[in-house]
Amino acid sequence: MTELKKTPLNAVHRALKAKMVDFGGWDMPVEYPANGGGLIAEHLAVRNTVGLFDVSHMGEIQFRGPGALDAVQAVTMNDAAKLADGQAHYSALLTPNGCFVDDILVHRLGPNDYLFVVNAANIEKDFQWIKSQVGARPGVHVSDYSPYYAQLAVQGPKALDVLGKLTAVDIGALKNYWFTWGEVAGVGNVLIARTGYTGEDGFELYFPSDVPTSEKMWNALLEAGAEFGIRPCGLGARNTLRLEAGMSLYGHEISDAVNVYEAGLARWLKLDKGDFVGRGALAALNGNPARKLIALEMVERGIARDGYSVLNEAGEKVGTVTSGSPAPYLKTNIALALVARDVAAAEGDLFVDCRGNSVRAKRVAIPFYKRAK
Repeated sequence: MTELKKTPLNAVHRALKAKMVDFGGWDMPVEYPANGGGLIAEHLAVRNTVGLFDVSHMGEIQFRGPGALDAVQAVTMNDAAKLADGQAHYSALLTPNGCFVDDILVHRLGPNDYLFVVNAANIEKDFQWIKSQVGARPGVHVSDYSPYYAQLAVQGPKALDVLGKLTAVDIGALKNYWFTWGEVAGVGNVLIARTGYTGEDGFELYFPSDVPTSEKMWNALLEAGAEFGIRPCGLGARNTLRLEAGMSLYGHEISDAVNVYEAGLARWLKLDKGDFVGRGALAALNGNPARKLIALEMVERGIARDGYSVLNEAGEKVGTVTSGSPAPYLKTNIALALVARDVAAAEGDLFVDCRGNSVRAKRVAIPFYKRAK
């Protein structure tokens, strides 16, 4: 059996008596049930005050050199030419048929320097795929720096107040999806990005992955957030938070069997920027996929779990739940589902087959939750 990979904070999570799980080959905290915590408490802390996530399992792949932008443009669906220094955007690596190798964040560090943040389970796959596409291009070095980065996410309405205690950088001036560099909690040269995966305001911090630095940063953030009731948060709350916010998860809403239009992510697809992997197939679809992602709220008692069948009034299968769970903040049960295009365009309730019970669900807008500005 392959030994699970560990973030630099593994010992800290175990000391906090976190419930640990195998997540994409990583030993990760799913929740911290000790001292009255757990998934629901963590979820509500992020919605109401602030939470802290160890996301050091995420991957970082860097493009450097005079040919960096051209290489980035060739393998991503968004238009990186529109990024300014210190700006990031959501994008994706696509297969030739317009489906997903992975969804990513692209950061422009400089005119010849771009940093991709990729999903933890896909690091090696993404890196090898990128090299197969642009590795032989002149003027660009593509490097996997994932082992050298630790990453923490401070998320919630009080995230700015917490982080502001630990840095002299004017982080309040940072706009959403912009980043800067500075000292945080005595740690120099931290990349501070106003990004996140919870639907709340917040910051993601990237810094050297040694254990002492990581523990110093973690402890400083918990201490700074104590007055706001900050909670360590695990993957469980990260999932329910992103689902309420209508954010896609690789292996659920997106995969190598789901295209950009089906996933409802066409707003980040820039067909007019020039050629890139997957462009031809998506242009041929002309925005008309066979399936479409929709949002459901359960009307009757029942939880729509991932993989459950979506049914019409006649009891015929018309789609599949991609993600479903209780929504702790909204106090209801919600789901995202891929359904046939004609079903998505129609009106009326649908049903979810919950362990043999046909449970009524109503259609609602994506996202389920949107924070007040």
